[in-house]
Amino acid sequence: MSESQNILTDSFDRKHTYLRISLTERCNLRCSYCMPLEGVPLSPKDHLMNAEEVFEIAKLFVQEGVTKIRLTGGEPLVRKDFPEILTSLATLPVQLTMTTNGVTVDRHLELLKKCGMKSLNLSLDTLDADKFKKITFRDQFKKVHENMFLLQQEGFLVKINVVLMKGVNEDEILDFIELTRDYPFVVRFIEFMPFDGNNWNREKTVSLREILDLLESTYSADRILRLRDAPNDTAKNYQIQGYKGQFGIISTVTNPFCDSCNRIRLTANGQLKNCLFSQTESDLLNPYREGKTIVPIIQKAVGKKFAMRGGLSSPEQFNDPEQHHNRSMITIGG
Repeated sequence: MSESQNILTDSFDRKHTYLRISLTERCNLRCSYCMPLEGVPLSPKDHLMNAEEVFEIAKLFVQEGVTKIRLTGGEPLVRKDFPEILTSLATLPVQLTMTTNGVTVDRHLELLKKCGMKSLNLSLDTLDADKFKKITFRDQFKKVHENMFLLQQEGFLVKINVVLMKGVNEDEILDFIELTRDYPFVVRFIEFMPFDGNNWNREKTVSLREILDLLESTYSADRILRLRDAPNDTAKNYQIQGYKGQFGIISTVTNPFCDSCNRIRLTANGQLKNCLFSQTESDLLNPYREGKTIVPIIQKAVGKKFAMRGGLSSPEQFNDPEQHHNRSMITIGG
């Protein structure tokens, strides 16, 4: 670690060891909760971090204490230089993982293995092909479904991210749970969250309590096993007794976990967000290109992190759509 000790520790003594790097604002799907239906204005290519800049900035974070890096997008695999980026990051003493929609992941299996990636998050909000097309505006369900099983067969730990939305896919909760009966998948139900252009309101959120009530009315209470959560875990983890896989609930809206947050985000255009819901960002890319040290910028950004959800600490504040002034999810990074 460098002489600048604790630059990744905020005023609440939370140590940020987990960096999420968005590689692109582009995606080969068009999920409306992530991207507004009208699309988003994309950053010009020269405003985005190139492969060398991704590596050098990531290396600085690792020197300062980051132990885990997740690559996100958009869809990270649409970047033509993804192999170059991943290969360089694999030289760092850090755990590497990725969030992908799975459309083209089969083309990269050997690269992922070579670079030591053992776990991936696969975004899949439905097990129904017609509904998949309605959610994503693309007819790619068969490919994603096949790749989900291919990843598992190739030895990857596959975490399936399911964004639950009332009136859309809450009727599939049990279908996803049953997927863990015979396969060691980790299904993660994510409460629908507010971002620019996704028409969020609190009534569309399927809460942790609603999910558990459904499960308790379906399975006997003694079969729903509460598992031990990993340190800094975003999910509350469970397993149905006798099933090979497990499931978790990420309850950002109804039961936030900010007190143990260890995550910071770097957008594809080089902006540091100290919280997913932060309404301010800190530019790292332009100062880096000017040859300036970005350590003080990082330290200041981390130090100013709010205790909870970008300063929206009360349920009343968070539930008010007018209080949310943020990017769309696709330009933040999943």
